[in-house]
Amino acid sequence: MSNVIDCLPASPEQLNPASAPTTIALCVPEIRGNEWRYVKECLDTGWVSSAGSFVTRFEEMVAAYVGTRFAVATVNGTAALHVALLAAGVEPEDEVLVSTLTFIAPANAIRYAGAHPVFVDADLQTWQMDVSRIADFLELQCRYKDRRLTNSSTGRRVRAIMPVHILGHPVDMDPLRAIAEKYELRIIEDATESLGAAYKGRRAGHLGNIACFSFNGNKIITTGGGGMVVTDDEIIANRIRHLTTQAKKDPIEYIHDEVGFNYRLTNIQAAVGCAQMELLDEYVAAKRRIAAAYDRNLDGVPGISALREPNYAFSTFWMYTVLVEPAAAGRDSRELMRTLAASGIQSRPLWQPLHRSKAHSGSYVLGGEIAEKINAKALSLPSSVGLSLDSVDTVSELVRNFQCDLNSSQ
Repeated sequence: MSNVIDCLPASPEQLNPASAPTTIALCVPEIRGNEWRYVKECLDTGWVSSAGSFVTRFEEMVAAYVGTRFAVATVNGTAALHVALLAAGVEPEDEVLVSTLTFIAPANAIRYAGAHPVFVDADLQTWQMDVSRIADFLELQCRYKDRRLTNSSTGRRVRAIMPVHILGHPVDMDPLRAIAEKYELRIIEDATESLGAAYKGRRAGHLGNIACFSFNGNKIITTGGGGMVVTDDEIIANRIRHLTTQAKKDPIEYIHDEVGFNYRLTNIQAAVGCAQMELLDEYVAAKRRIAAAYDRNLDGVPGISALREPNYAFSTFWMYTVLVEPAAAGRDSRELMRTLAASGIQSRPLWQPLHRSKAHSGSYVLGGEIAEKINAKALSLPSSVGLSLDSVDTVSELVRNFQCDLNSSQ
C-alpha cells in the first residue's frame, strides 16, 4: 500500500453506524486445534479437576517451549504472580520494583504478599520498564549494607524486581539482570502477555529467576482462565507446587504445614492448553503478520505512531497499539475509540498507570510522567490471531480517515 494518505469521503457504513458490518473484535480466542478431542477425553475418563495427565503434559510443554526446567500450572496469571513472589522470598513490608504502565495484577499480587510496590516509569521508546530509573534509584536513593538493600526514604527492604513485558515486547533485560546481580535482587518476570516473545534469542520467561504466564481468553493462547510459573530452580518449583495445593504435606493424610492456596489448574483447562500450545508458533506468526499489515497501512499517517520492535526483541505483537497525537475539540485516542466503535470495531486504551490508581495510592513511584503520556495517547486495535488482513485494512482505513478529518479541522 502506498504511503500517500488519501482523505476519502466517508462510506455509508461510517455515516450510519447502524448499518455497519459485523463487529471486528479486539482480541478473541482462536479455537481450531485438538481442543474438542482433548476435552472429550477428560469428560470420558472423569479426569476433570486439578489432577490428570493433561496438567502434567501442559506444564511440560510450556517448560520445554520456554527452556526452563520446571513449570507449575495455576488457576490464573495473578495466582502465578502471587506464589512466585512468595517463593522468591518476598516478605511482608518488603518492596518490589514493578512497571507502572501495565495491568493492575502484578501490583495486586505484591500487596497479596504483604509487600509494597515501587512503581517504575516507562521508557518513551519501548514503553517498557525504564531500567535507567531503577539504576538511579538503587544507586542514589537506597543503602546497600551487609547484603541488604534498603530504600532510604521508607526504611523498607528492596527485595525483588518484577519487569512486565507488556503487549508482547520484552523489557531490556541485560542491564536489568546486571542491576539485580549487583544488589542480589530476585527477578520475577511478568510475561503474562508475552508467551512466544524473545530477548536476544532467549524466550521471555527464561530471563530471570522466575516467570509467570497467563492464559486468559484474550492471551495468545488460552485455557479460558489459567496461568503458569516457570523456573530453573527446583526448590522454588517445589515450593510453588506445595503452596498451590493448599500446602498439603502428605499425599494421603490431610496434613498441612502452612497456609496454602487452592491455585491449581484443572485437567479440562490444561487439555485446552495442550491443544493451544501445539499451534503457538502459528499463532505468533499470525500476530506478526497482522502487525506488519498495520505498519504498512498506517505508515506515514500524520499523528499516528506504533510501538516498534526493539533491536534486541522478537515480539509477538500481542496487542497492536498506536499513539494518537491529540488535537483540538477532544479529537484524541478516546475519540478514535468511539469512532471505531460506531463502525462496529472494538479497540481499547492502555491501563491507567498504577501509581495513579486509587487502589495503590500512596505507593512509592519513580517518575511516572512518561507512562501518563503514553496512557493518554495509546489505543490498542483489533489483534485476534484469526483476524483477516481484509479486516486489518478496514480498521486501518477508518484510522486514516479519522486522522484526515482531524487534520482538516485544525
